[in-house]
Amino acid sequence: MLTGNPIHILLVEDDPAHAEIVRRNLADFRLANRLTHVEDGQAALDYLFRQNGHTDPEKYPRPDLVLLDLRLPKVDGLEVLHRLKADTTLRSLPVVVLTTSSAEGDVLAAYGYGAGSYLAKPVDFEKFRRLLEAFGFYWLVWNQYPHAAGVNQG
Repeated sequence: MLTGNPIHILLVEDDPAHAEIVRRNLADFRLANRLTHVEDGQAALDYLFRQNGHTDPEKYPRPDLVLLDLRLPKVDGLEVLHRLKADTTLRSLPVVVLTTSSAEGDVLAAYGYGAGSYLAKPVDFEKFRRLLEAFGFYWLVWNQYPHAAGVNQG
């Protein structure tokens, strides 16, 4: 069980079915995590940069992790990643690309812009569920986040 601060995930996903699969699978971990879902790249930038109605840090806290699709309306996921990593206040924020594309160019571009991980969504539901289960254990159970690292240091 997760102890300390809950992990806040920003899910940037335009496909409602994929978003629901992610939400349900992460809820299965029964960890104290918060999931915020936005449906396009511009909404992600607005949330992350606290602009266009997302200015209240209590209502729109900084996430600990971004799950980012690449094929998004309004602003492409690679552009979101590029802008996020170009900003000194956000560049340390971990970003996991979760997308249907397994194209080498997309993988190279995502890592070139600073993605922490790149996961291609399987078409098969059961494989997608297993991918999210492995993701959940790694990123939500085993990974160390900056806010948790210094909790017991005195």
